[in-house]
Amino acid sequence: MAAKKDSKNKSYDASAISVLEGLEPVRKRPGMYIGTTGPEGLHHMIWEIFDNSRDEAMGGFANRVEVALLPDNHIRVVDNGRGIPVDIHKQTKVSALETIMCTLHAGGKFGGDESGYKVSGGLHGVGISVVNALSTHTRVDVHKGGDHYMQEYNIGIAKAKVKKLGKTKHNGTTVIFQADPTIFPEIKFEWKKIVNHLRQQAYLVKGMNLTVIDARDSEEKLDPKSLEDTVYISDRHLPVPHETFYFEGGLRSLVAFNNSYQKPIHKNIFYVEKHDVSPEVLTVEIALQYVDDISPRITAFANNIYNPEHGTHITGFKTALTRTLNAYAKKGNFFSVKEKDASFTGDDVLEGITAVVSVKMPEIQFEGQTKAKLGSVEARGATESVFSEAFATFLEEHPDDAKAMINKVILAVKARKAAKAAKDSVLRKGALEGMSLPGKLADCQSKRAEDSELFIVEGDSAGGSAKMGRDRKTQAILPLRGKILNVERARIDKMLASEQIKNLVIALGTAIGDVFDVSKLRYHKIIIATDADVDGAHIRTLLLTLFFRYFRSLIDEGYVYIAMPPLYKIQKGKETRYAYTEEEKFEVLKDMGEEVSEDMDAEVVDEDGGAEDEAAEEVEETATKKTSKVRIQRYKGLGEMNAEELGETTMDINNRILKQVTIDDALAADKVFDILMGTDVPSRKSFIQNNAKTATLDI
Repeated sequence: MAAKKDSKNKSYDASAISVLEGLEPVRKRPGMYIGTTGPEGLHHMIWEIFDNSRDEAMGGFANRVEVALLPDNHIRVVDNGRGIPVDIHKQTKVSALETIMCTLHAGGKFGGDESGYKVSGGLHGVGISVVNALSTHTRVDVHKGGDHYMQEYNIGIAKAKVKKLGKTKHNGTTVIFQADPTIFPEIKFEWKKIVNHLRQQAYLVKGMNLTVIDARDSEEKLDPKSLEDTVYISDRHLPVPHETFYFEGGLRSLVAFNNSYQKPIHKNIFYVEKHDVSPEVLTVEIALQYVDDISPRITAFANNIYNPEHGTHITGFKTALTRTLNAYAKKGNFFSVKEKDASFTGDDVLEGITAVVSVKMPEIQFEGQTKAKLGSVEARGATESVFSEAFATFLEEHPDDAKAMINKVILAVKARKAAKAAKDSVLRKGALEGMSLPGKLADCQSKRAEDSELFIVEGDSAGGSAKMGRDRKTQAILPLRGKILNVERARIDKMLASEQIKNLVIALGTAIGDVFDVSKLRYHKIIIATDADVDGAHIRTLLLTLFFRYFRSLIDEGYVYIAMPPLYKIQKGKETRYAYTEEEKFEVLKDMGEEVSEDMDAEVVDEDGGAEDEAAEEVEETATKKTSKVRIQRYKGLGEMNAEELGETTMDINNRILKQVTIDDALAADKVFDILMGTDVPSRKSFIQNNAKTATLDI
């Protein structure tokens, strides 16, 4: 299928490239341009290069894009678009390619119709130049007008002028870059993260064929040098991990994908796509479907850039959704006579909704280069008007679907009222009203949240050890009795009927639901400390589900942690060491002068102090050998540690290991919680079977 061309844009040459300022600040303050030099910023480098190819596809100039992970942390992105201009730029006196690659705020996205980019996510024009500045090596191959051009760069500086390598039948651009290890502390690209992001983009550009390849460990040498004469790696049919995406259904397909582990309450997915909405908004595209759940899942895009913090387009969507459903319910007499003045709130209509909202604008305003939130005011009115009209028509034309939606919202109203009564009861009895904290809570002396920690521990036994081993000034202990309620599909009234959850809510001090206030949090470290066994993992998952669904901002702001107690206590003579992994155990034994081997004569004891059967047999078999005086104790539960051991290894800020809970990809995390904690048993079974080989088992 040939890529669509636009006759108005044949003059895409150096005159379309605008220059605003230089490149020098990027290496000094990379976080200003890619958000962070951690994993998010590292992957943002890929998104910036891919976005240029995607913009070509959005404009109808390309229909095929390939992203490949190569050895030595090289990333390669190829498209069959128009190719970056290579003629001399009048202002910079060098090629347009070098201008784009080596100058900040230089690109084809400032010049309106002359550039051909009616819609672009790369507003700032800093993407590809920033990637170039933050890479030890970059190479760009341009196939344009029958000729093949190439230029290479080191940390943003061109090594030589653009070279003409010969003739070509291909049109498009190939970019290879290698991130600079002096900028990024760890260069480790995550295959799943990349696939999930690019799959999402494929849904947003109809007709784009997108292939993602992981050739990092390919048996065939696939370094950048070997690929100089290769356009698409996927044409070589290599036996390497790869994914190919091609969707014609647009956002309708994305909603269906997001609901693949949910139970829809109505058959038809609402969908609207309207072009040329206004001079400021070229396209509004929206799809939605309600499911049998209580959590809303709204995904936002502006010029195909994912907006995790939403923005003005989502404000318009929510306003129209509430107004339209209220109007339909009143017109259809869904409210009883007693409730004739009743109406749905914004929260009521959002329960169980899966929606995707996308706008495309020629001039767009984001809050920051990472584009997390749309700030363009025009997007609100355009989204609101387009959605109001189309959704009202959909409700009239699909009465069964409309009835199911309204009944779902009415159920949410009833639940809201019941939940409010239960919540008010808790708040009246809780710490926010100056009443006593839960009796199980051993609070700390500090009243400063910044200095205070809350350990949520499994069982009274561990709770007792933790209370004795803690620092009373700053560490509070809340023991749990068994497993808490699975809140994945539980409403607040049912949750707060659980004594365990109610105690936790009161201890946190933030309240819950619509009166949740993170500024009232009593502890800035909430540490989940459970046993290193299956039950402990289950309790930890239940707690993480609670925090993800009802205290999400605590995770987002970095307040939630998981304690990492040691697996082994290793003693030799008067020396005592702790090991947190199997590998670390062998390292400790080596440090103690032991020869580490499968038949080593160490005495291994279980948590009760008795020799394990296997180890005892081994010692007996090797009784004639000289045994080393090493005692290895395997911990299987926090309660098996005495207060001194627990305090020293798991609670002492100088020795302990904590893992901070983060949500790198909220959509992927949401889907995993749906699978693991929801009601779809076949999907959960399939997930476990497919991922079992990656699990860490405690055998």
